[in-house]
Amino acid sequence: MAGSVPVGFQAKIRVMTLPADNFVKTFRDSVPYLQAHRAATVVVGVDGAALADGVVAIAHDLLLLQALGMRLVVVVGARPQIEQALEQAGINTEIKSGVRITSAEAQQVVNQAVGQVRVELEAALSRGLPESPYQHQQVPVVSGNYVIAQPIGVRDGVDYQHSGELRRLETAALSQQLDMGAIVLLPCLGYSPSGEVFNLAAEELAIAAAKALKADKLAWLGPVADANDWPQVLTPAMAKASDDIALQRLADASETVARVHRLDSAVDGALLKEFYTRDGAGLLITDGGYDSERAATVEDIGGVLTLIEPLEQQGVLVPRSREQLELEIEQFQLLERDGLVVGCAALFPLGEANAGELACLAVHPDYRQQQLAKVLLRRIEAEARKQALGQLFVLTTHTAHWFKEQGFDAASIEDLPVARQQLYNNQRNSQVLVKSL
Repeated sequence: MAGSVPVGFQAKIRVMTLPADNFVKTFRDSVPYLQAHRAATVVVGVDGAALADGVVAIAHDLLLLQALGMRLVVVVGARPQIEQALEQAGINTEIKSGVRITSAEAQQVVNQAVGQVRVELEAALSRGLPESPYQHQQVPVVSGNYVIAQPIGVRDGVDYQHSGELRRLETAALSQQLDMGAIVLLPCLGYSPSGEVFNLAAEELAIAAAKALKADKLAWLGPVADANDWPQVLTPAMAKASDDIALQRLADASETVARVHRLDSAVDGALLKEFYTRDGAGLLITDGGYDSERAATVEDIGGVLTLIEPLEQQGVLVPRSREQLELEIEQFQLLERDGLVVGCAALFPLGEANAGELACLAVHPDYRQQQLAKVLLRRIEAEARKQALGQLFVLTTHTAHWFKEQGFDAASIEDLPVARQQLYNNQRNSQVLVKSL
């Protein structure tokens, strides 16, 4: 839907030093997300390795999210810190099926390691946002016995001892704290009614918390080895079918959470980029139509005009008035990304000539390196075949070479249907190309 240098509000300062046009564009593009995420309940799970590498930077970004109106629950992982503490204590533990067998002796060390990580994050959150109006504003940060756990017990003959699983979450108490403007921290520990403490998997706790709170978003932030190979968007079915265990687990949350995000903590400001830019900075799991291909409706006229007007001014496209577009809008096919029209093209049948004209092919300038023009062309060709058209004509002054690469052949004005020849604009002197379907 993407650094070891501290981010958060410092990242905003860096944006402010960009040329004014870049800042204005970035700010305008973020406005729909500023509105959409205000008062949203968001669960952010943070891998212990990410906190070890940049707790101050992560805290700054979390504070900025909270300042922008998000209701934040932060699940705190601590696996590498636990492993280091156990090693220093000379305690060996065994891992079965990805779960640590936690003895009573090991649990004492786990409690200390998790508590240390929580304290460090709380301290970083207590610093506020340097060089901002929030520098001296104290944001309440709370944690407590909100996670009720039970032992995993004996599985396949293995006693996991003090390793536990979620029994329930005190959602009413959590919601009350969020309503009061607090950031809620959930360390990867759970408590039983009998007073025992259990070691929990942070990923599972984050997923369960998001589902229990019916969160608007769930994000998992941690180091990823193959982040450059990720697609931007996966459906839950695609994520569940992948070989990545983490993706499979996150996909389970999509049953109740509309958008689930997996982010690489090495990306500077990953949370901010993912939540407040259209293309994000990581992987999004959603069934919500982030990218879509569809026929245009009257409601899309404004978006299409915004897309084609710059090309009309450059002479690439024939100018169309709003009134003309209103009459023709049903002939348009669109590509849409998260509510923004990023591409359009129109198909006009040419009378009884068993042919159609491809017109007004346009792609948003930010997406011209993503082969979207080819996607639009394929969609128009499919629509032409659906209408039983045998040929597709295009008239162009700038992109004849591209159309030839897509299988179009040079033609002449005389090859056009007679009715279309009569409308040919000699002043534009467009090249005519044709493709058999």
